[in-house]
Amino acid sequence: MNSNFLQNKFAQLGARAQIRLLRPNRWNSTRSVLIDIGTDRRGEFFDIQTSESVELEVLDVQPRNRHLLLLSREPATSRNAPETKSKFLCGHDERHWFVAGVPESAPVSSVVTAMEALKPGLVRDLERGLRGKRERRQGRKTPTFKRQGEWFFIPDPELKVDSRLVLRDEPLRRGGGKPHNCEQLFRHGGTTVYVCRQFPNGLTETERTALFEREPLASRWAWRLMQRDPRVFVRGRVSHADHATITLNSWHRVLMNTEAESRAQRSVAFLD
Repeated sequence: MNSNFLQNKFAQLGARAQIRLLRPNRWNSTRSVLIDIGTDRRGEFFDIQTSESVELEVLDVQPRNRHLLLLSREPATSRNAPETKSKFLCGHDERHWFVAGVPESAPVSSVVTAMEALKPGLVRDLERGLRGKRERRQGRKTPTFKRQGEWFFIPDPELKVDSRLVLRDEPLRRGGGKPHNCEQLFRHGGTTVYVCRQFPNGLTETERTALFEREPLASRWAWRLMQRDPRVFVRGRVSHADHATITLNSWHRVLMNTEAESRAQRSVAFLD
């Protein structure tokens, strides 16, 4: 791995990259790559840690858009197993640097195809057949959607919502990341789960009961009832500490990008 070569590629974006050996501990013992956004006195930088066996390669650099596509390649652990490849989209979005794992289900070889792969399936379906270069559909505001960070907002102007079911100033978040605050939000359907600080993505009733049997003290944690994977719609102002506020004048369906579907995302420590 040529650290200087990789650092020069990130420098083309105006970014700094720190490449260092991954030292296993109780939190990363199953990982061979770990990427985070670090901060020091000079500002933000890409903190990239890899085991000795991993090779890193930059597949595409787009200095104008301040994005690059990074590939990690790990040799096979046995004769019959293939090598492990993971791809990461690294770049700048509004105010900060970010890194996102790219789903392995789509052929990705450039920044543009990586951004396409990160779009929710509904967005890709709505854009299918549209004329024009795909590069023009990568912004944060297009005729098909508005985007704030990892969240896509697709207009649904015909939706009718009972005002009694509308939540005000409701947070929208993934895991333990900073919330996106929504002026008006409506949820429909989904799976009932119990959420606490230790399990931010929630446990079903069956999973929580099994946990209590293993760890009786877990019953004392601050659990709250929530819905996992409901259909979510928002209207009005959507704000976030790291992004410009957007205003949605009609109801919009909310979908997250597809990074959670990628194997690579297990190597990403960054959460906005």
